[in-house]
Amino acid sequence: MAVPMLDGKVLITGASGFIGGRLRDALLSAGNAVVAIRRPGSPPSNSGRSVEADYARVADLERVIAAEKPDYVLHVAGVTKGTSYEDFRSGNVMPTRNLLAAVRREHPDTKRFVFVSSSASYGPSATSAPQREENPPRPIEHYGESKLEAERVVEAESGPVAWTIVRPCAVYGPGDVDHFTLFQGAMLGVNLFYGNRRRLMSWIYVDDCVRGILESAAHTNSAGKGYFLTNDVQLTWDQFQTEIATAVGRRVRTVDLPGALMWASAFAGEIATRIDHKPRLMNLQKARLGVQEAWTCSGDAALRDFGFSATVELPEGIRRTHEWYLENGWYKRLDPKELVSSRSLRRLVRHLRRGG
Repeated sequence: MAVPMLDGKVLITGASGFIGGRLRDALLSAGNAVVAIRRPGSPPSNSGRSVEADYARVADLERVIAAEKPDYVLHVAGVTKGTSYEDFRSGNVMPTRNLLAAVRREHPDTKRFVFVSSSASYGPSATSAPQREENPPRPIEHYGESKLEAERVVEAESGPVAWTIVRPCAVYGPGDVDHFTLFQGAMLGVNLFYGNRRRLMSWIYVDDCVRGILESAAHTNSAGKGYFLTNDVQLTWDQFQTEIATAVGRRVRTVDLPGALMWASAFAGEIATRIDHKPRLMNLQKARLGVQEAWTCSGDAALRDFGFSATVELPEGIRRTHEWYLENGWYKRLDPKELVSSRSLRRLVRHLRRGG
């Protein structure tokens, strides 16, 4: 992956995550000086240098910024799961506010503070038109609301620090957990939908997303603005999952289940969370995301202001992702039971695999 060489030291958060890890590795491969912030108790990575700091303690972050004097701060860290809005605020808003405060106080000459938000901060799009930056943001669930609140912090509290906000659409690629069950399903011979088969989405391959983040940081035109990052191709879930089945190379049986089952699973997840206070992958917040008719966005502004456009087309991106899962043994890690969430659906999968 060819990425721009940033002029100076780069401090990155979220380097242990999917996008952050790929971003750190790309920077290191390009010869950049990189230091990552890791949370207390987290082990150091084998890739690059890291320092420990507690996002809840501004003094910790000020110490890091004063010692490192980064030229660029790429803030990727965040949370996507929680049991309440306060969980999302503490994972997405508080770290953004405190890190920005530390940069503002200890190194306001930082060339760029880039906040990696999400297209969820703007909410779903119309089926006839993708979201654009000039549209009013209308998030519909806690994750998107917390990302929008963090964006407002960056806009209002940056002081002299130059900033840019990027809002990736759905990101897939090597190391991605969220889309992996779709690949696992194809390996099991099942192409499963929950009433979402014809719904529209925007996707971007992770290496394109990484390049978009870096190009936004490097260009003067992007200072003080926010951008969607997308490949500008709106696809249905059916098209996306068909490409996965093609890459996997197995015959699959398509199961188009009613969307009501998503709500049933969401309610079950909410009840389980109330019992043990642990966040679930499927809950009412996630179901609200899943039932929308379109989550699409336009990359016109990023193309106009700093020349970014995605280059990895879906078939190639899906092929690379599948090969990475194979090479790294991911298909051996998940039990087939994890494809679905109820005993009756597991029986259905077994029945379909026998040719019923």
